Amino acid sequence: MDELIGRGGPLVWLLLGSLVIAVTVFLERLFYYHRSSMNTAEFISGIASLIRRKNYAEAMQECVATRVPVGRVMHAVLLRHHAPREHLKEIAQEAGQLEVPRLENHLMIISAVAHGAPLIGLLGTMVGLLDSFTGLSAGSLAATPADVARGVYNGLTMAALGIGVAIPAYIFHSYLVAKARYLMHDIERAGVEVINLIEDSRVDNSRIVSFATPQESPVSNIIEATPELKSRSAGSKGRSNRP
Repeated sequence: MDELIGRGGPLVWLLLGSLVIAVTVFLERLFYYHRSSMNTAEFISGIASLIRRKNYAEAMQECVATRVPVGRVMHAVLLRHHAPREHLKEIAQEAGQLEVPRLENHLMIISAVAHGAPLIGLLGTMVGLLDSFTGLSAGSLAATPADVARGVYNGLTMAALGIGVAIPAYIFHSYLVAKARYLMHDIERAGVEVINLIEDSRVDNSRIVSFATPQESPVSNIIEATPELKSRSAGSKGRSNRP
């Protein structure tokens, strides 16, 4: 390591520091995604029973207790459960968009390391080659092919180190992006599911109300609609009441 640092100079420290930053951000994001993930299907099934019973207060408490993006999106929709379906869709989309920056936070740092490390290695290569050929251009008789080869070797070492830093950073970034997209899919699914549950509970409620409404008999409706039948019916009732 000391020999590598001596050959590369400050650029080696820059590459090693970039690698440490990439690993730190990767571990922090991995821990955050682990806390933000949950069994969405099981949670939605538990919330569904509360929504069917119109127990929205307890459902919102369950969503708040999760402290995950899915729970926050469902809580935002349940707060406006009386709103029409189109309004609920807008609420779910807005709540999901607020969670996206939290999921993508610090990912650009790893992306910058993955794209910048090869360039830093290339810069080290160019610096090493310039040092080698500067001695030759000065006309020094002490410059030998071995000295030129040493400068080329140092430059190629920097290029290899830059690529060695960029590869794990790129793998870290790809894995975290895939994990973030999976969580975003869960957020969208939770928003759609809770809206459908609210709409289903409204349909069931309207059916219960319609079934509970007493219906008049068809004969009475016909009598009320026809004046002649109404008068005859009144006359027959009057004769039946006579002694």
